[in-house]
Amino acid sequence: MPDPVKSIPLLSKATAVSTGRTITEAPKQKTFDAVVQGTGAVTATVVFEGSNNGFAGNVGTLLATLNLSGTTSAADGIYHDAPWSAVRARVTAISGAGAVVDAAMGV
Repeated sequence: MPDPVKSIPLLSKATAVSTGRTITEAPKQKTFDAVVQGTGAVTATVVFEGSNNGFAGNVGTLLATLNLSGTTSAADGIYHDAPWSAVRARVTAISGAGAVVDAAMGV
């Protein structure tokens, strides 16, 4: 039987444009997902970035962009198969009444 997937939070309850925590020693094979929740129409853009230099200059390499849009909630995710010494998630846009974003990495 395969090992269960472990979920590692990258962003928790983000309500504005922000950068989540950096996870070091990310495995080669991983998934990223994000969800936006709120009241009525909600939207958010979440980018996932990788770095092999600790995000020097606060700059990372774009791994994926998830554009979320829905009524009260929306979610999306991707699979990524490349090694990075560090990964993070950033909310680059968010709108809607009470909109909050969570993002995670599955390993």
